[in-house]
Order: sequence, then C-alpha cells, then structure tokens
Amino acid sequence: MTYEIRPVADDDFFGWMPLFEAYCRFYESELDDAKALTVWTWLRDEHDPLEAVLAIDGEGRPVGLAHFRVVPDSLLATRAVYLDDLFVDPEHRGDGAGRTLIEYVHARAAEHGTGGVRWITAADNTEAQQLYDVIARRTSWITYEMDA
Repeated sequence: MTYEIRPVADDDFFGWMPLFEAYCRFYESELDDAKALTVWTWLRDEHDPLEAVLAIDGEGRPVGLAHFRVVPDSLLATRAVYLDDLFVDPEHRGDGAGRTLIEYVHARAAEHGTGGVRWITAADNTEAQQLYDVIARRTSWITYEMDA
C-alpha cells in the first residue's frame, strides 16, 4: 500500500491523538490530557526541536506517526536525527507504513547532516524489530536511564 507522509498541521490533533494514545498504551505509559497537550504544543512550536509526521492512507486517515528531532553528533561533528516515537495502527502494520515513515525521517536527516537516524525500541518489541533489522544496523550500545 502507498502512504502519504506529511508533517502534522494545526488541524491534525484529532487524527494524531488516537495514534499517540495507542503508542503510549503500547509502552504502558499513562496518557492524560495534560501530557497530550504538552506534547502537541511541542510539536506545533516552531522553536521546539520535536517534529512529527503522519502516515496517511488512501482514504485520508492518519494510520501512523513518527516524532523525531535533530541532535548534534559530536563524534562525527555533524547533525543526526533521533527518532523518538514510531507507531503504526495494528491494522496497517506490515504493509509499508512504518518503513515509509522511517524513510521520510531518514531523508530529513540527510537535509541536516550526515549523522543518519538513531532510535531505540523495547527488547520485546520483536514485531517492529523485524522491520528495523532489514532497514537499519542493530548496534551494540546499551541504554541507561536515571529517574528524576
């Protein structure tokens, strides 16, 4: 299937919101109105580095999202893109929406530098890893987190 990938616009909130809500649910992160509005505000603020694109199906419905940002890559002295969030409605998985979203983000990375695109996923997200292992290189980096 072919998908149109385009940046979110002001009137996309109600198309974006169910996808973001499902993404949060997938990662067992509670989404309340305040969190949703904060993220949406970041996405719509031209001074905030977080950007978003939607995958639109042939009927004009948003079926996937990608949130990403340009980040410095000090080891390469260039800019890279970090793909923060990627989600495709389960009914559209496996038919190219995820790949098309990642390819769009990768093209955006080429506009900003040569650092490419980086992202993480949960170790048990094996369905997504089937795609990631085909289009990207799995690294040996280990992720750490510190709570606030």
